[in-house]
Amino acid sequence: MTLMSRKADYALLILSYLHQRKEGGTARAIAEQFGLSRSFVANILKELCQNGFVASHRGVKGGYALARDAATTSLAELLETVEDGFQLTVCNHTTDARAEACSHATSCTVKGPMADVHQRLMGVLQGVMLVELFDPKAKPSALHALPLLAATGCCSANTVEQPSPA
Repeated sequence: MTLMSRKADYALLILSYLHQRKEGGTARAIAEQFGLSRSFVANILKELCQNGFVASHRGVKGGYALARDAATTSLAELLETVEDGFQLTVCNHTTDARAEACSHATSCTVKGPMADVHQRLMGVLQGVMLVELFDPKAKPSALHALPLLAATGCCSANTVEQPSPA
């Protein structure tokens, strides 16, 4: 199970590519860089343009460039846009009929707690700026604010659980 769709993953790759190249880039160059379908990249770029993340330029030197500063754009903003409303579970969506898509919504005992988890997760994602993903030297924020992740080192492949002394 993944929380991000392929479309969101590719949107991050595209924005990272444009972040690294201040002069911008073309859909063809981006697709070739990552081995992606040019039409899929073009569709994602179109959506990113429509939502103000990217600006397009026509002409011989045309292409795409970042329209927003990655240092002030959160991962939550991108996911909310690309995923049409990021949600942890089907019952977390509150703006349309999908909120009641679960047949157990009226009797579910974990709906409330899962809504709380969703809010906490969104809080973390709102604190992660895209520049943190694009530039390893960027000042970390919410990524390192999770005590459980920082304490256990769950995200490190080299971490080995040490037995506690008896």
